[in-house]
Amino acid sequence: MLRRLLVLLAAVAALPIASSGAFTLPVETATLPNGLRVLVHTDRSAPVVSSYVFYRVGSRNEKLDRTGMAHLFEHMMFNGGQKFGPGQFDDLIEGNGGSTNGYTTRDFTAYLNNFPREALPIVLDLEADRMGHLAVTPQNLEQERGIVMEERRLRIDNDVGGTMYEQLYLHAFERSPYRWNPVGFMADLRLITLADAQAFHKTYYAPNNAVLVLSGDVEPADGFALAKKHFGRIPRQTPPGPVSAEEPPQDGERRITVRKPAELPALLLGYHGVRALDPDRAALDVLGKLLTGGDSARLDRALVRQHELTTGVSADITWAIDPELFVIYAQARPGKGVALVEQRIDEVLAAMAREPVTPEELQTAKRQLRAELVKGLKTVGGKANQLGFCEVVLGDYRRLFQFGAEWEAVTAADVQRVVATHLVPTRRTVVVLEPIAADGRRRAPAPGGGS
Repeated sequence: MLRRLLVLLAAVAALPIASSGAFTLPVETATLPNGLRVLVHTDRSAPVVSSYVFYRVGSRNEKLDRTGMAHLFEHMMFNGGQKFGPGQFDDLIEGNGGSTNGYTTRDFTAYLNNFPREALPIVLDLEADRMGHLAVTPQNLEQERGIVMEERRLRIDNDVGGTMYEQLYLHAFERSPYRWNPVGFMADLRLITLADAQAFHKTYYAPNNAVLVLSGDVEPADGFALAKKHFGRIPRQTPPGPVSAEEPPQDGERRITVRKPAELPALLLGYHGVRALDPDRAALDVLGKLLTGGDSARLDRALVRQHELTTGVSADITWAIDPELFVIYAQARPGKGVALVEQRIDEVLAAMAREPVTPEELQTAKRQLRAELVKGLKTVGGKANQLGFCEVVLGDYRRLFQFGAEWEAVTAADVQRVVATHLVPTRRTVVVLEPIAADGRRRAPAPGGGS
């Protein structure tokens, strides 16, 4: 999650896109003796650079009684190291005309900076200082623990959507560390000790567990030389152990009711999907657009336009190292019940499993996916983010250049197959939001059944 609002300095740059939709970016790579992987993409369209440091640690690397540590470190990493004291990270980045931020996912934690090219040496000096010598002190831990606990109250405990998604993952997964939200459980946050934090930083914030991406007005040779100068003396550490995320097969629907103060009922469906490298992922990407990729998409038509049952609907699958969920979310209109919404969703999915989508629908969905991909690469920051994501989650930054071909290869039969295989009731978890008034009383049920 974003620590602060990102202000991009990066400029729009043209991509070498072929008529088929395929494209490439010039990227040079190097690996330092201590294991730090460095990627450099040169783009001289503006005198700015974006740096991303990806650490291969997210909430999937946590233990059940120490959840929230990866996200906690996202906060602690801005509070100084050996060379630079508290507050200097932000002051020096902003004083040089740049901006800085960080975000945590289930799979990784990323730290990003956007700045004029002249600031590259000081930015890498700052990043190396907190990688090698972060101030893991009682003061830093307690200060950020309090901030993170407040963030949990704001984003999960007191947020309807946050609560629904937390309940979905807690009930959909039994063994996978994807069960818990990266913000962690309140009780676990209280249990984290200074020794836990020090061990966590030593293990996961090591150069051999990180990827540095530089994108913008920087030559590869200069980027590699600066990386060696600032990061080269940080010692590698024993690599973290493997993560076990294998789930037992789900053999029946799971259903949860969330009662929260809200105006309208809502429905959240999570179907066990696939990991990002699975051959079915591209077809599930296309399916998401076929269902909710605009006014003419199947669920938009059925729920929002034709029957006016919901205020909106969304559907997609998250790309991740381990198998993720294909999620459908819909909020009912006033006076409409979620039972009828769920029935319509089932009817749409059954029809898509039974009959192929039209060629026009298929091409529209593929065009939407390609457009979103290119849109995400308009800035040097966007390109650094995507390159690093592919390197860490998909194992190779060059996977970025294959997405268009993967989507183009999806057929109508593939869509039928993934709907029939993955989006079936026995593989899903259903979360129903039952609105209650602020005083805790249940709101009147909508006519036609359901909350």
